[in-house]
Amino acid sequence: MLRWAAGLVAMVAAVAIIAFTALMVLTPSVGSARQLAAEQAHAHGAVYPGPPVPRKFSASLVATEDKRFYTEPGIDLYAFARVAGGYLTGGKFEGGATLYQQLAKLLYTGGQSTFGNEPEQVALAIKLDFSYTKQQILQMYAGIVYFGHGYYGLAAASCGYFGVRPSGLSWPEAAMLAGLVQGPSVDDPLRHPAAARDRQLHVLSRLVATGVLSPERAAAARAVPLDAMLGHGAGSCQG
Repeated sequence: MLRWAAGLVAMVAAVAIIAFTALMVLTPSVGSARQLAAEQAHAHGAVYPGPPVPRKFSASLVATEDKRFYTEPGIDLYAFARVAGGYLTGGKFEGGATLYQQLAKLLYTGGQSTFGNEPEQVALAIKLDFSYTKQQILQMYAGIVYFGHGYYGLAAASCGYFGVRPSGLSWPEAAMLAGLVQGPSVDDPLRHPAAARDRQLHVLSRLVATGVLSPERAAAARAVPLDAMLGHGAGSCQG
């Protein structure tokens, strides 16, 4: 019985390796990633490359979307194993898309994730990790992702919502923007302030959980009213 089980595991592993190798060969090169990012930004009236991604926003984004971003090989192996188990058993599973996978989705699969193209996104994510630095990945992502209310890219969202350039974002402002990328329309702070506030509080809690912010600093950020951040308009930070 044990020998049969070991043989089955070995066979499954061999099939998985062959399938993964084929997927890496069949998916396109990611050498065009920065060009595609620039084309998307231009199509939405955004400047690419935009300003460097400031620490407060990148820390908020990573804490919420991909806590292993700085150590993973393009995919979160823990989340990948959980998702693969869900596929194999037919049970429920949580998504585990890294920032690399999210960037691959935006650049190469039309912003859509389906059962058919998720394996492609995994392969492209690994290629992105091999081809670009962490900062380049963050800049491409922040330069094209949608933040709601017609704002594509971090610079447009920072100016549009708060009237400040990305480098001037406060912790509560950065946390709110990082919370928007998963549901930019439903969490739009100008149209759905309660939902946006909930997402902001979630991001601040993740910053505490990952050790970026102390509970005291997070509490100070939570104490800033939404109205105090919003409504300054884009004009004050253009040019």
